[in-house]
Formats: sequence, structure tokens, C-alpha cells
Amino acid sequence: MDALLTALLGCLLGEMGDKSQWLVLALATRYDRNGPVIAGIIAAAVANASISAFAGAWIGPMLGADARLLFLALATLFLGIGLLWRVSPPDTLDGWPTGPFVTTALGLFILGFGDGPQFLILGIATRTGDPWLAAIGGAIGVIVALVPVVLLRAQLMAALPMRAIRWTGGGLLLLIGAGLGLAATGLL
Repeated sequence: MDALLTALLGCLLGEMGDKSQWLVLALATRYDRNGPVIAGIIAAAVANASISAFAGAWIGPMLGADARLLFLALATLFLGIGLLWRVSPPDTLDGWPTGPFVTTALGLFILGFGDGPQFLILGIATRTGDPWLAAIGGAIGVIVALVPVVLLRAQLMAALPMRAIRWTGGGLLLLIGAGLGLAATGLL
């Protein structure tokens, strides 16, 4: 459960106010078809989380315990830095001739590939013996962060204090990442 909950909360926090939410808002508004857009979100989240879990399961046994912890610390630090970084709206994929499901799934998959939540899932999967629980938790966290944007559109983005959430979450993740890094290096 440690891997599941950590990935869920970390990915949920990492997606708040991020480019993925802005892309989903643009696609939901453009297509005005919630079902296919939500299905695309689920497909992209599951695909990215599965790739991360598979890579973590593959890399984890090659590393020592301290190296795995340091890897998780770096993933947490990078996610925290990403939350403090200014978010610019992504390309809204207007030129894509595909429908709402394919556009959402491919757009989010490409946008999420190599993003902070994916590295967090990778770090958790590397550190724990339950990489698939990390994948499930991470996918659920991403889905929970993005689906309400489809259902509530701009109302959600206006109602939540995104800047405060991102700054508080970023600071918290930086503290956690620093603590993990210090523990991994034996300084704590």
C-alpha cells in the first residue's frame, strides 16, 4: 500500500495546474464529448504508468538499496522543482485530424512521457518491491487530477487556488526529496 498511496498522492499533486490539465481543458472544450476524452485520459495514464513500472521493475534489482532510495529522492526533487516552475499552456493539437479519444490519448501520452509524475512512478517502482502498485496508484492519481477538468471545465481551474497548491506541493516535495537524499547518502 505504501507504493500505491505514495504514487497516487504524488501524481495527483504533480498534475495540479500542469500542462496536462490545460490540454484536457482545451480538448474537452473543443470536442464537447466527455466520454471519449475521459477514455483517452485513462488510456494515456495507464500506458505511461505501465511503462514507468516496467522500467522500475527492470532497473530496481540492478541497484543497491541506497541507490534506489537516491533515485526516488531525485525523482521527488524533480517533481517538486517542476511544481515551482511556471507552466505555459501546451499546444492544443488543433491540427490533429483524429477524434477526441485518439487526440486525447496520444496528446497526453506524449505530454506525460518524461514528465515529473512518470519519473515519480519510476522512482517508487524502483524503490519498492511492488512496481505494479506504484503504476496503479500513479495512474489513479493522474486520472483523478484530469477527469474533473473534463466534467467541470474552466470552473474547476478557476475555483482551485492552483498557484498556492503548486507552491505548497513543490515546497513539500522538495523537503521530502531532500530528506530522502540525505538518508540515501547516510547524512541523515
